[in-house]
Amino acid sequence: MGKVVAAMSISVDGYVGASDPEQWFAVHNRVHNWVFGLAAWRERQGMDGGEDTISSELVGDEFANTGAYVMGRTMFNFGEEPWGEQPPFRAPVFVVTHRARQPLHRTGTSFTFVTEGLESAVKQATEAAAGRDVFLSGGAGIVQQAIAAGLLDELHLHQAPVLLGTGVRLWDHIGPDWKELTPIRITPGDGVTHLYYQFVR
Repeated sequence: MGKVVAAMSISVDGYVGASDPEQWFAVHNRVHNWVFGLAAWRERQGMDGGEDTISSELVGDEFANTGAYVMGRTMFNFGEEPWGEQPPFRAPVFVVTHRARQPLHRTGTSFTFVTEGLESAVKQATEAAAGRDVFLSGGAGIVQQAIAAGLLDELHLHQAPVLLGTGVRLWDHIGPDWKELTPIRITPGDGVTHLYYQFVR
């Protein structure tokens, strides 16, 4: 049976993005730059080449194991135009939103807009994944909600070796209760450390 998994690129001090719009691209590129040259990531974007490293292997495994995705409306709005007619998901995507919209079909990918909340989106994605993993691809608010609601089975943190000092902090808004985690994989990569945790039920 598949798992519900979230993965985030994150700084050592816990930030996953910039709160200042003028710093958005700089912070995004710094926290995510470990992935852009990987063969597995480039292949998913329709690009040639790239590095075959342990990081590429892990990213490739995340792609291969995923049967459906969940994301927030902000992430969808940001990506809709750049993704174009062949988005990199190659699976059903469920977009959590307050604004209804008809399903959007692209080559290899469908987007379903869910107005009933995150739990409903995860349930629909689990059914669509047909035994494979459901991957919460962001943004931070969606992952925070999932942690607070106890919806996640695993959390994959791709930690960039940088202290940002300010920004959007992943560990805010996750609820007051303790969340026990079991480390299941710690793998150093080139410019990143991969920290995989399983939630203790």
